[in-house]
Amino acid sequence: MTKVKIIIASDSVGETAELVAKACISQFKNVESTADIIRYPYIETKQNIDEIIQMAKENNSMIIYTLVRPDIRAYMANLINENNLKSVDIMGPIMSMMEATFQQQPINEPGIVHKLDEDYFKKIEAMEFAVKYDDGKDPKGLPKADIVLIGVSRTSKTPISQYLAHKRYKVMNVPIVPEVNPPEMLFEIDPKKCIALKISSEKLNAIRKERLKQLGLSDSARYATDTRIEEELEYFNKIVDRIGCPVLDVSNKAIEETANNIIQIIEHNNFFSN
Repeated sequence: MTKVKIIIASDSVGETAELVAKACISQFKNVESTADIIRYPYIETKQNIDEIIQMAKENNSMIIYTLVRPDIRAYMANLINENNLKSVDIMGPIMSMMEATFQQQPINEPGIVHKLDEDYFKKIEAMEFAVKYDDGKDPKGLPKADIVLIGVSRTSKTPISQYLAHKRYKVMNVPIVPEVNPPEMLFEIDPKKCIALKISSEKLNAIRKERLKQLGLSDSARYATDTRIEEELEYFNKIVDRIGCPVLDVSNKAIEETANNIIQIIEHNNFFSN
């Protein structure tokens, strides 16, 4: 059987049109080996269209196209009609129907779906990063992080990290405990990307007592005593002074408010552009 050339023309990568073509080919017996699919991605000019039309004429090819820009799509359609070529416009009719349904003009920007995919994978990567480097598990995450949070226990470091991960920031949090020296690398990273979460002793005392009750423990445990809390906060302040990083008081803030404040600080410092 003679080879049938199928030209895939797209102003993006052409993946959609090729998948549609292959799905259709699979419905015919013994033709897969005779269908020669040629993909032409990133079509931007009328000259690109002229080249495709010429190839289609020479090889009696079928053209399957996904062109977002109306001017390029119209130019393709006109040349196809003039040369009596076999073709399918995948996006044009669908976009016209949606335009009428949604009662708005499309933005006509090629490749947006791939940008959305990229955004999604960045978010997943950030979420995996937050889990992997939660609670200072591995100091090697410090130079890789977009944001490093430090604070004593019960300052919402983990939920804030997760919230920021949904905004595509890679966040590592490091607990500050007097008995454990922070990783030396914490003092070597750029202090602009480190945020110290400060909390009042009264608020911390109330939070820790409530946490002990939830665990079925006595709220008189040392973890929630004024003496222990003052000891931890004093040590925290020493670490913050050594790093020289921004400090954010989270005493009476919701997680969302704290996270948005952190983003403002990071972007103001021009450390990370998300």
